[in-house]
Amino acid sequence: MQYSQLGRTGATVSRLVLGTMNFGPHTSEGDSFAILDRALEQGVTFVDTANVYGGKDHKGRTEEIVGRWLQRSGKREEIVLATKVFGEMGPGANDRGLSALNIRRAVDASLRRLQTDHIDLYQMHHVDRSAPWEEIWQAMDLLVAQGKISYVGSSNFAGWHLAQANEAAARRGSLGLVSEQSLYNLLSREIELEVLPAAEHYGLGVIPWSPLSGGKLGGRREDGVRRRAADRRHDPADLTAQLDRWEAFCHERDLAPGQVALAWLLHRPGVLGPIIGPRTMEQLDSAIEAVDIALSEDDLAALDEIFPGPGGPAPEAYAW
Repeated sequence: MQYSQLGRTGATVSRLVLGTMNFGPHTSEGDSFAILDRALEQGVTFVDTANVYGGKDHKGRTEEIVGRWLQRSGKREEIVLATKVFGEMGPGANDRGLSALNIRRAVDASLRRLQTDHIDLYQMHHVDRSAPWEEIWQAMDLLVAQGKISYVGSSNFAGWHLAQANEAAARRGSLGLVSEQSLYNLLSREIELEVLPAAEHYGLGVIPWSPLSGGKLGGRREDGVRRRAADRRHDPADLTAQLDRWEAFCHERDLAPGQVALAWLLHRPGVLGPIIGPRTMEQLDSAIEAVDIALSEDDLAALDEIFPGPGGPAPEAYAW
């Protein structure tokens, strides 16, 4: 396993992040425990979840599964534990968002479900345009002072949101954001325009989610059928020719497509490490092998030809 600093902090984390969104809805509790055990054995020390994970009618279930594993394993201090706040967790008007009121309630509820007294990385799952940054940072700073959280991260922020958040934190003398979770993969490279440059400027580690683009970059199944995500919001109109070239690239190098997609992210400047969300032990083992794949400059150039990015950071990508 490879390790890196969590953004500009002194904390060390594995460069693969174990995502738990499948725990509960798609992976049984017993299998989830086995995956967590194996991941830690293989050196994966960064575990990511969210208060809303667990399924439409079972929000919070994933945190509960992780919490029971923490109690059973006694491994709490061996992992860096991350969760998120923002999503709707109840019928009340204040059961969502980033108000100080909801942040206070949400963190206590997450701590109960996770059966721990502290969260290492507390992430804002989305921008809340109705909550002033002064209010958000007052709430987060209080949680740090109380020892309930150690660091604050974000998810799905635009570059200018990262700037807003960290400039507001600086005015208070706060550490500010240390990480950003973004949609990032070979098929979705928009964050290279402004999110990656902003993250680099402010010292944030970027944590890509959906590194296989919902499975499309994972290659064909054993029956020869190409994997496709149920959610096609981010799909170009027709990927057939592009994915044919992609699979040929991987076949020529005798590498599994899913592993190459992860390895490409591990080679990207500013990327801390992608989130892997295994449903099975086999998927976990395959993902871990990606850490050992070295892509040459020629390989990276070939991938840029297959999956052209936006052309670099803004404004150079679209202007002179």
